[in-house]
Amino acid sequence: MELKQYLKMSQQLVMTPQLQQAIKLLQLSRIELVEQIQNELLENPVLENDGEATSSEEISKQIEAEPLETESPERVDKDPTENWEQFVENYNQYSYAPGSGGVRYSDDEMPTIEQTLAEAESLTQHLDWQLQMTVLTDEERLIGEEIIGNINTDGYFNADMIPAIAEQLNVEVEDVESVLEVIQEFDPIGVGARNLRECLMLQALHFYPDEDVVIGLIDRHLENLEKKDVQAILKDLDCELEDVSEGVKIIGHLEPKPGRGFATEDPQYITPDVYVQKVGDEYIVTLNEDGLPKLKISNFYQNQLKAGGASSKEKDFIQDKFRSAVWLIRSIHQRQNTIRKVTESIVRFQREFLDQGVQFLRPLILRDVADDIGMHESTISRVTTNKYVHTPQGIFELKYFFNSRIQSAGGGGDLASESVKQRIKKLVSEEDPKKPLSDQKLCEILEKEGTLIARRTVAKYREMLNIAPSSKRKKVF
Repeated sequence: MELKQYLKMSQQLVMTPQLQQAIKLLQLSRIELVEQIQNELLENPVLENDGEATSSEEISKQIEAEPLETESPERVDKDPTENWEQFVENYNQYSYAPGSGGVRYSDDEMPTIEQTLAEAESLTQHLDWQLQMTVLTDEERLIGEEIIGNINTDGYFNADMIPAIAEQLNVEVEDVESVLEVIQEFDPIGVGARNLRECLMLQALHFYPDEDVVIGLIDRHLENLEKKDVQAILKDLDCELEDVSEGVKIIGHLEPKPGRGFATEDPQYITPDVYVQKVGDEYIVTLNEDGLPKLKISNFYQNQLKAGGASSKEKDFIQDKFRSAVWLIRSIHQRQNTIRKVTESIVRFQREFLDQGVQFLRPLILRDVADDIGMHESTISRVTTNKYVHTPQGIFELKYFFNSRIQSAGGGGDLASESVKQRIKKLVSEEDPKKPLSDQKLCEILEKEGTLIARRTVAKYREMLNIAPSSKRKKVF
């Protein structure tokens, strides 16, 4: 064995920082892109936002040219807030600033309803308020606070926490259970239950105390109701089928999640990255650039380089930031151009979907679009990740349009898996509740319509649609 030096020529792909940045920008969502641009504006002094309407120097000049006037008796007499009827009528177009002569806003600049709403009350706050209004000892109130703190957002209390709370507060387990019974009488009815059976029972005893069949069904026959074992229920409760049917309807109106009405999670709104609009017989693709900063290179730093007054170290710094800024602007431009090309290609493939709906969605894979616009499949995958498009049929993620191929009989053309899912969903929604369609029956119906699909595939699509099996969809009553 010995050490030797030798030369070897080879080709390999080098991921430069600029190329890594371009790939990263390509897969960012619109909100993430705006955040990334704002960070670059903070870190790179050469970059500027060209979207600002007025600079600070222009504002200073305006203030010097038009100095503010002090309030005069005439101005105070003309204060429109004294005429309340007129003030309320013109509120949406008027905002008064004392001494400034007033500033008018358009309806688009006024705060939305969501921005003026107060914070919603949580389930914990609602229960704490009722606990403070209840006559209890200091020890019982302390136990109640611990119990409420361990009630989840659905309104359920973990029974395993009872011994832990008793040990933590140095009290008896019976004391914790006693306070829990008090909390279970709070609003909403059923809160603090340890399981579904107890939750439904609390509501039944409160709203339907005289309905023995309802109480019996909840107490002893929830499993039989799930299995549709009617004979076992009738034999045990010694009642008629009509009574059981009425009891099931009542149970169906009870709330299995008492804390549902106090959910505090804010809705997440989707802002589309692309708009597809039909103009005449053609579909026009428009990028959504609202809110995106308009970047430009700072004239100040360009003049510093041309003037030659900066030191070599300063010049190197400015040139480095200058190259970084130019590359960022080019990367953003390339990203937007790529998204537009991919969307235009999808529109060409899915024209029938845009015209007639989801049942006409064509099977499509990444390679089809990649070959159409001359790009690599990995680029198409990055572009379609976390990007949404607004179409005449609704808002969809770009990946929604890529579906596997389902064979169709009779030469009618292959079908997209998503259109088959929607067909299964429609068949289930139109079925007889007392005779639900099995997976095999759904398979036979689809085959008669010209869709060749296996039973296990139907079962897989049904589960993806969160549709229960036919045995659990069957309604006996």
